[in-house]
Amino acid sequence: MDDTDRFEASRNRLASLAYRLLGSAADAEDVVQDAFLRWHAADRDLIDVPEAWLTTVVTNLALDRLRSAKARKERAVGNWLPEPLLEGDPMLGPQDTVEQRESVSIAVLLLLERLTPVERAVYILREAFSHSHSEIAKILDITESASQQHARRARLHIAAERRTEVSRSEALKIVEAFVTAASSGETDRLIELLTADATGVTDGAGLMAALMHYTGAEQMARILRGGFKPTDAKRRLAGGSPSMHASVVNHAPALIATVDGRVVGTIILTIRDTQIAHAASIATPTHLTRLNTQWQSTPREQPPLITDW
Repeated sequence: MDDTDRFEASRNRLASLAYRLLGSAADAEDVVQDAFLRWHAADRDLIDVPEAWLTTVVTNLALDRLRSAKARKERAVGNWLPEPLLEGDPMLGPQDTVEQRESVSIAVLLLLERLTPVERAVYILREAFSHSHSEIAKILDITESASQQHARRARLHIAAERRTEVSRSEALKIVEAFVTAASSGETDRLIELLTADATGVTDGAGLMAALMHYTGAEQMARILRGGFKPTDAKRRLAGGSPSMHASVVNHAPALIATVDGRVVGTIILTIRDTQIAHAASIATPTHLTRLNTQWQSTPREQPPLITDW
């Protein structure tokens, strides 16, 4: 195996690590490309374990981005949303365990924003990639005891808002019920699907100065109902009348809106027990680039829930 092939064999794993650390597919791709250039510039005769070397480089490149002044401004807590990824995207892997799947959920990616960059890295390396604290200490240039402390603090944050994992079939049923209730015109039907303390956030398709947050089942139901009410202005913004599809995004139930096969928005639902505890609405075009590419190359298994909005 030549040096390029060796790197390419690790590309998906490195991209999924960078995505979990950054919450952005575009930034993750940039980090992996930077790592590729460093790999080719390095004296590989001095690299004993290429995978460990590449993991260290990608982790620290991602941390440099998280620590930058630009990132701190853009990622102010409460004013940033992760880039969503469609089910089956290789950047979501590994996904064999509950912890691995949970670490890439929108809910957890948002919670990780409350951690320091090092705490975030320790959590991802430990929970999603099963590195030992000894290995993490070497990657981050910290002590093993510091790694253990960072991991404990991170787990406390994540455990505070644990979500309920659902199967793909359950996810599709949840989205169908959500769309039926939201488009019915009756907020009571929607309130029944939400937890009493449900929260939501929308990026307003990137047209607002800041994200819009809403709290409580009644307020959420009113806003969601308003969002589902068709208007000429919304059709103009979307470029037409969207079709609504049930899908799975970041291992969670999701509604995907498309116009002429192009994704124009998604609502990703977080489930607690059997109700919706959080809804994240993402429609900023730059946040949908990778999801849109994956959507257009993936065969549809289910017909749209709504064909003409």
